[in-house]
Amino acid sequence: MPELQQLFYRHCKYIYYILSIYVLGWGFTSYKSIFMGLILGTSVSLFNHWYLVRKTTIFGEAFTSGKKVRSLGTLVRMATVILAVYIAGKYPDTFHLVSVIIGVMTAYAVIMIDFALQQIFKSHE
Repeated sequence: MPELQQLFYRHCKYIYYILSIYVLGWGFTSYKSIFMGLILGTSVSLFNHWYLVRKTTIFGEAFTSGKKVRSLGTLVRMATVILAVYIAGKYPDTFHLVSVIIGVMTAYAVIMIDFALQQIFKSHE
């Protein structure tokens, strides 16, 4: 699974860049709650991506050794999103709810954009 780790590290790099832009937006604009929501949602998204890669690696190792794995952690990933939405609902002055939801989708957007770029670069080789 080394290619999965390479993909994950590349995705992490992109998400860290996005998070740094959000932190700058939080620090230098008056839209503090929107950027805090984006930071919270993107952090949850990064955690969920890390957790899915970890569970996928465990699943792959178990599959090659003939063992069974219960799940890929869908319940845990859903619970983290529910927790983030709950926090945004509990503190609406600090976290913008729609921004949290957009932030939760960040890892998926990064994965799709990275895949499209890799396919474009592969076709030009």
